[in-house]
Amino acid sequence: QVQLVESGGGLVQAGGSLRLSCAASGRTFSNYAMGWFRQSPGREREFVATISRSGGNTAYADSVKGRFTISRDNAKNTVDLQMISLKPEDTAVYYCAARPTASYSSVAYRPDPSAYDYWGQGTQVTVSS
Repeated sequence: QVQLVESGGGLVQAGGSLRLSCAASGRTFSNYAMGWFRQSPGREREFVATISRSGGNTAYADSVKGRFTISRDNAKNTVDLQMISLKPEDTAVYYCAARPTASYSSVAYRPDPSAYDYWGQGTQVTVSS
């Protein structure tokens, strides 16, 4: 089991920034590729970003590319999502998720939530116009 707890959400004006953090506990954190997803009311859960076990490779949804940056610290068992130039359409509950993978350095673009075994409870991000 991996327990994930997100933090850092809040209310921000359009054009502003937020940094989300996800703290992991339980099994060895570095055994998992990590991802961030988001979900707004009436919509399916949407892939945002993913990072390899090593932290050296990342992949992003087109809608956030150039504005969001995913990073991880395997010594601290955390994965962060730095968000800049936020837009009202970024408003959603943001979830971090863990995906077991044998590959340490490469990252597979896995936008399907079913590929991820463990999820946090989510943190609300609201961007006002």
